[in-house]
This record gives sequence, C-alpha cells and structure tokens, in this order.
Amino acid sequence: MKQFNFNNELSGKIALVTGGTKGAGKAIAERLLNGGATVIITARHAPETLNDKLHFISADLSNHTGTQKVVKDVLKQFGKLDILINNMGGSETKGGGFAVLSDTDWEESLQTNLLAPVRLDRGFLPQMLEQKSGVIIHIGSIQGKLPLYDSTLPYAAAKAGLINYSKSLSNEVSPKGVRVLTVSPGWIKTKSSIAMMERIAESSNTTIEKATQSVMDALGGIPMGRPAEPSEIAELIGFLVSPRANYLTGTEFIIDGGTIPTI
Repeated sequence: MKQFNFNNELSGKIALVTGGTKGAGKAIAERLLNGGATVIITARHAPETLNDKLHFISADLSNHTGTQKVVKDVLKQFGKLDILINNMGGSETKGGGFAVLSDTDWEESLQTNLLAPVRLDRGFLPQMLEQKSGVIIHIGSIQGKLPLYDSTLPYAAAKAGLINYSKSLSNEVSPKGVRVLTVSPGWIKTKSSIAMMERIAESSNTTIEKATQSVMDALGGIPMGRPAEPSEIAELIGFLVSPRANYLTGTEFIIDGGTIPTI
C-alpha cells in the first residue's frame, strides 16, 4: 500500500483559494500551505495582515474581467494550477421573502455564488486537462438542500445550482484526470458570524449564548450543539485535494454537525 507524507503531501502543487483572506477561506489557504502547496488567494481587498507565504491577487470575481485577470495572472506567474478551491460566496440580500427581491438581488447572488466558479473552472480547466490532473472543489452550502426562504432565497438557489453543476462537470472531466467535488458546510463560526450574534443579542436584549441558540433553532437544531470551526472545514478539504482522496470525485460532502435532518 502506498505510504503518504502527511506533512508535505501537496509539495509541488499550485493551489488557488478564492475568498481566501478571511473565515473558512483563510483557514483553507493556511491548511494547503501547511500541506506543502504554493497557495494563491484572491479577494477584492487585501487583509490588514497577510501571511507573507501566501500570494495575493486583488480581483472582483463577480464579473468576467476579474475572473480573466486571475486566470491570466496565475498562469503567467506560476505556469499551471493543480488545485482550485471555489470558496468565494455569500449573501447580502435583504430578508422578507420573494416579494422584496429585485432582479438585481438575484443577479448579484447568481454572479457571486454560481457564475464566478463556472468562469474560473472554464479558465483553468484547459490547462488541467492538458496535464491530465487537477482537483476542483466547489464550496456549496447546506442551504442548497435546506433553504431559508425568508432571508437567503437567491443564495440558496445559486448554491443548489452550483451543487448540480459540480456533479455534471465531474462526469465530463473526471475520465480525463480532473477530480471535481463539492463541500457543503452548515453554519461556520467566523468573525462575521460572531459579529452577527452580537448584533442579534444587542437588538433582542439577550446574551450571545441565547442568540446563538436561537439561530441554531432556526436551522432546525445542530446535533453537535455548535457551529463548525473554520479549521474543521479546512481539514476536510486538505484531505479531499490530497493523493489520499484519489478515488473521490463527483461527490458532495456535507459538513454541518448533523444539521440536515434527512439522509
């Protein structure tokens, strides 16, 4: 049986993590770096503090121009890409259900959460197919199966589309050497989610603990009793992009502490 060097198993690999300056994206980038990969991260703006071992490219991936800039810069500077983590995403639409959402709300969510990964895949896949190797990870969401219609309707629809697209793409390119997978997290404990709990606690005149519990209740409960740590998401992805996962493709991995109530 082949033995793997877990401390340097990604040596020689070039990886790109979109939205890699904060939250789960930052944890993923650092995990791949610790695995021996050369790691590039993208975001609209550079963070105040940046690991000097990470290569940063400023770009707005919600449009064609930004995507093309990243593809061109990566291939020019590094010559190839072995690992693509389509992590960028999010929802900024207002709550209130379908009636309060405009075409712009829908278009922005679809651009960020679905079309940005599609464009990046299209930009990097020709080179991956030429070298007959590569791994693409799409970061989905449990909302692709468990939508919260009152607050994130376009986001949930976009993530459902991403999950379906990821499976279809895998069927096309896996026979040619490129693995494609989806990782769908539930609630992740990031700085932004902590700030949200603080706002809920303040507006409801309650504690952060009770605010956190109210959000878990809204999700139908989390059997593990807490949101995920970014490092836990990163560790799963570290495995999936490694040689240890060479037979895994076309699959969605849900990491939600048991939130989704169905099998």
